[in-house]
Amino acid sequence: MTPTTFPVGFYPLHQDISMNFQMNRWFSWVGEAGMLDEMRSVAPRIASYSDWKREFLALAESASRQGHLLRSGYYFRAAEFFMRADDADRESAREKFLSAVRAVYGLDQNERHAIPYTDGQISGFLPAYRFTPAQSRGTIVFFGGFDSYIEELMQAFFYLRDAGYEVIAFEGPGQGGALNEAGLPMTAEWHKPVKAVLDYFQVDRVTLIGLSMGGGLVFRAAAFEPRVDRVIAYDIFTDFLDVNLRQVNPLQRKLLTVMLNLRAAAVVNAMVARVAKKSPVAEWGIEEGMHVTGTSSPYEFFRKAKQFHTADVSTLIKQDVLLLAGSEDHYGPVERLFQQIKMLTNARSITARLFTRIESAENHCQVGNYGLALRTIVNWQDGMS
Repeated sequence: MTPTTFPVGFYPLHQDISMNFQMNRWFSWVGEAGMLDEMRSVAPRIASYSDWKREFLALAESASRQGHLLRSGYYFRAAEFFMRADDADRESAREKFLSAVRAVYGLDQNERHAIPYTDGQISGFLPAYRFTPAQSRGTIVFFGGFDSYIEELMQAFFYLRDAGYEVIAFEGPGQGGALNEAGLPMTAEWHKPVKAVLDYFQVDRVTLIGLSMGGGLVFRAAAFEPRVDRVIAYDIFTDFLDVNLRQVNPLQRKLLTVMLNLRAAAVVNAMVARVAKKSPVAEWGIEEGMHVTGTSSPYEFFRKAKQFHTADVSTLIKQDVLLLAGSEDHYGPVERLFQQIKMLTNARSITARLFTRIESAENHCQVGNYGLALRTIVNWQDGMS
């Protein structure tokens, strides 16, 4: 069932950069050619997120009737992606996605571990999976970022397992089941969930991989968790607040920054409301950000987002580090790669890989060529052994 290769190519499926990226993101995990044709056919009918939801739910049901179970599951995931947190259809779409993935990959629901987690007055659990090869060359602990589910990434875990590495994949506070089932909001103290995972599985000397926003969280964990021996940032994510403020023009960005520093909550909320009316992706990002962080206003979300950066922890990193970055990542400029390198003044070693358009890997998290990113990870890991 597990492919040895991933599809290569980033396709123009929709004129909206965010929607086009998400379409390519899901296709890159499924790799069925018919999926491209189906998404192209509905793209002209998608002008809003309500259109998106309608069309992808229809694609999901159609694929299910035709017996394309994995494709159907990812269509449900796509439909759910832009739904509001209070959308009555969101939980159902998520469950249909999870059910499809478990069925296709033969994952018994009992294989999903529920790691007890407590942080102050907040208690819940962290979902996790463990995949072990016949002979292990080491342990990789893998987690996502702002909006991914670990079940989306099963092909990556199988690839790493088949390369000879034990893989522990988990969702921390604010992610997947930890958020939607256990009610745990995201924390910048990422060493706490990592500690819980390492304690639960009783492992040490691990390679810690963070995907997307996890490329920032991975440093926040490794700085305070001595059992992390190697660090992989897949991709670079130095400043969560900056990612959010990049959704507005430079003047608005400066004004918002000033108002945040002045703690002018009413002004920030009013400014964000005006921006949201003109930018659906900004509105979605802020609403989802409030959901992920457990905040109740844009001002509170931005204040919380300021905690998620790597500037204050990078000098504490003493491990071997691998940095992956796309040359045309639409979430941030490539300069962040060089900024992150400069901040890692005490790392044992630093390896950086910049992926380009000619490789179909220039996008965020190398959507368009996951296989190349994963081969880069395995080759680096092998070289460190």
